[in-house]
Amino acid sequence: MSHSRSYERRVVLVMHLTWGFVFLDRMAQLYLAPYFAPELRISDAEVGLLAAAIAMSWALSSFCFGALADRVGYRAILIPMVFAFSALSIMSSFVRSFSDLLIVRVLMGIAEGPCWSIMNVIVQRASHPSRRGKNIGIVVSAAAVIGLAVAPVLTTQVAASFGWRAAFAVAGVPGIILGIVIWCFIDEPEREPVAARSRPGWRDLVDIARQRSIVLCAVGAGGFIGWLTLTNAFAPLYITRVAGRDGATAGFLLGAAGLGSVVVGVIASQLSDRVGRRIVLSLVSAASLLLPLFLLIGPLYDHLWLLAALLFATQGGQVMSALLIVIVPSESVPSRHAGAAIGLVTLVGEVFGATLLPSIGGRLAVSHGLSAPLLLAAASMSVVFVVTLALHEPGRTAVGNVASPSGPV
Repeated sequence: MSHSRSYERRVVLVMHLTWGFVFLDRMAQLYLAPYFAPELRISDAEVGLLAAAIAMSWALSSFCFGALADRVGYRAILIPMVFAFSALSIMSSFVRSFSDLLIVRVLMGIAEGPCWSIMNVIVQRASHPSRRGKNIGIVVSAAAVIGLAVAPVLTTQVAASFGWRAAFAVAGVPGIILGIVIWCFIDEPEREPVAARSRPGWRDLVDIARQRSIVLCAVGAGGFIGWLTLTNAFAPLYITRVAGRDGATAGFLLGAAGLGSVVVGVIASQLSDRVGRRIVLSLVSAASLLLPLFLLIGPLYDHLWLLAALLFATQGGQVMSALLIVIVPSESVPSRHAGAAIGLVTLVGEVFGATLLPSIGGRLAVSHGLSAPLLLAAASMSVVFVVTLALHEPGRTAVGNVASPSGPV
C-alpha cells in the first residue's frame, strides 16, 4: 500500500481536527464547572478530583491501549474510541450527581487516552521523514488552537445561552463526524516487514521501559506537564491576587502565551527535521523555563505588551508535546512498539505532571504564597532542560528505518 503527498496532508488535517476536539472534550469540564457545580452541588475539591480522575484514566489508557494497538492494529482501537469519547461527552449532559459525572468522565478519559498515542503513530507512518516533525507539530498544535482557544468560547457561550447540558452535548458532536471520516478515509498504517513476522508481545514492554531514551523522555514529560499544569493553574491567580490586575488582563497575557505555543510549536517542530530533535528541545526548554519567572517580575506589569511578547516567545509547550512525548520516544524504538512508547511516556508524564506536582504546588501556595507554585513550574522545566542535554539524537538513518513513510511522496 503506497500513499501520495495528498494522502499525507489528509491524514495531518484529519488528525489535527480529531486531536483538537479530543482536547476540547477533556477541557470542557473545567470551562463548564461554574455552570454545573452549583446545580449538582459539587465542591471545589470535587472539581479538582474530576480533573485528576480524567488525567489518571487518560494516562493508563494511553499506555495500555497504545500497546494493544501495536498488536491488533491502529484503526481497530482508534475508531471505536473516537465514537466512545464523543458519546460519553454527550452522556455528560444527562448526569444528575457528582458520582454520575465522575463515572462518565473517567470512562471518557479511558476512551480519549489511546487517541493521543495512536493518532501520532498514524501521522508518523504517513509522513516522509523530512516532514515528520512538521506534521506532528501541526497535529499537536490543535490542543492550543481548538482545546485552549476555541473550547472556552464555544462551551461557555453555549452554556450561557442554552445551559451546560447542551454545551456538553455540542462538544461531543464533532467527534462523531470525525470518527466517520477516519473510518472512511484513513487507512491502517503499513507494518514494516519485521513487525509483520513478529508482532510485539507484552514482554517487549519491559524492554521498552528500560531503554535509556524512554526513561529520559518519561522524566522530561513529567517535568513538562508539571510546568504546563502549574503555570495554567496558578498564573491567573497570581496575576489577579498578587500583581493586582483584573481577569481580563490575565486572559490577555495567557492568551498571548497560548498563541505563542501554536506559532513556536509549528516552527520549532519543523526546524527539528533539519537541525535535530535534541538541540531544538534544549533551546525551547531553556526559553520556557523563563515563562513563569517573567510572571514574577513586578515592573513588567507596567508594560503589558512587553510582558505579553515575552510570554508569547517562551511558551514552548506544543514543541515538547510533539518532540519529547511523541517523536523522540517513537524514533527510539522499532516502529512496531511506537504506540507503547508514546503511551508509556504519556503515562509517567500525566501521573507526575498532572496529578502529583499540582497537588504539591497547591500546598506550597497555601504555605508560601502564589509565587511558590510558579517557582516550582520553573524548577520542573529545568528538569526538562537537563534531560534534553542527556538525550541521544536519533540518527537520521535510524529515523528512516524506525518509522518509514507509507509510500512515495
